Amino acid sequence: MVFTIFGNPVKHSKSPLMHNFFFKKFNLPHCYTRYRLENGEKIIEKFKELKIKGANVTIPHKEWAFKLADEVRGVAKEMGAVNTLVLENSKIVGYNTDGPGFMEIIKNFDYKKPLIIGAGGTARAISYLLKADIVNRSEKRLEFFKQKGFNVYTWENFEFKNYDLIINTTSAGLKDNFLPMPEKMLKILFHNAKYAVDVVYGKKTPFLKLAEKDNLTTRDGLYLLVYQGVLAMELFLGRKLNKEEVAEIYFNILK
Repeated sequence: MVFTIFGNPVKHSKSPLMHNFFFKKFNLPHCYTRYRLENGEKIIEKFKELKIKGANVTIPHKEWAFKLADEVRGVAKEMGAVNTLVLENSKIVGYNTDGPGFMEIIKNFDYKKPLIIGAGGTARAISYLLKADIVNRSEKRLEFFKQKGFNVYTWENFEFKNYDLIINTTSAGLKDNFLPMPEKMLKILFHNAKYAVDVVYGKKTPFLKLAEKDNLTTRDGLYLLVYQGVLAMELFLGRKLNKEEVAEIYFNILK
């Protein structure tokens, strides 16, 4: 069976490394590739064209995957975002493993007031479990969160509260050196916070560098990558796995 990851950009993705190593270790006759998809509206069409069994979905196509899947199951229905597509009985079914994966990053954090920067698919997945406040540059993408009862802000009307956990869910810093919000605002937030998490992995982003100047405990998206990957693999194979064992395999190959 063939699996892939859809995204744009996607060249940086470590998912093929992780999953192909897993297949090789357990002698499974499967292959995992990556595919740069420019138009999210084509995601199901491309899924069928490539004749794949399953796919991970990353920035910026998670909402298109939600809209276009034949069926959406589990927490993805509430989140409005899909990060895993699986062919099941001739249907392309959407799931979301981002939320549970993210919770593994912060399971030992002592926090009370989280703030999420960004309003895309990853923000939806995380906010559903954290019940966090949301800040985004523009108003338009905040409508989903408003309807779900979240406290939402733009940069213009943002209220500084005692946020102790700051989470960047935007792609800022992924292929550039940008911050996800104005530096002046971030400095105020970091001065009062204890933790900063960036869902970007594989590099020390400007967001995390700035947080470390205030001696915050920081995490990048490696844990999210690993644990959402473990949950996705269960869906791909259609069976439960020893999550800690598979996570350890993934961590080791990524090191």
